[in-house]
Amino acid sequence: MGFIPGGARWYLADIVLEHIVESDPRNVVHVNTHLVEAGSPDEAYEKAIALGRGSEQEYLNTDAKTVRVVFRGLRGLGVIHDPLEDGAEIAYSESIGVSEAELSRWLVPRESLGVFAPRRPKTDGPNYLPESVMRLLEEGGLDRFDREERV
Repeated sequence: MGFIPGGARWYLADIVLEHIVESDPRNVVHVNTHLVEAGSPDEAYEKAIALGRGSEQEYLNTDAKTVRVVFRGLRGLGVIHDPLEDGAEIAYSESIGVSEAELSRWLVPRESLGVFAPRRPKTDGPNYLPESVMRLLEEGGLDRFDREERV
């Protein structure tokens, strides 16, 4: 078992969810990272599994096709070593023998970071947008037929 600091109570769980859209041979897989509070690794694991199973659902998309969301398992479960506060280290990875060229490719300019990157339409994948979410977007002023250009 990995090192679990005394008093550790926060874990990060990578939950893998597969979206299967009726009559589309492609799937969409999300890996959602959740913060889990638990008194032990075993409890964190059980809570992460419950989160994954609780994410399973079936709904109609905006094309009236059935979408099934299936929990496939965990990709990762790690303990947070530091207390949660501003600047706390949440996760890390280690690589050895990284070339300068490869290291340069890892670095992302500010405007390309996820929180600053412009929103781009999803036009090349299966439509898994729930009809219920589309209705909420329409209530907020988004036109159903313009969503590819504006979402």
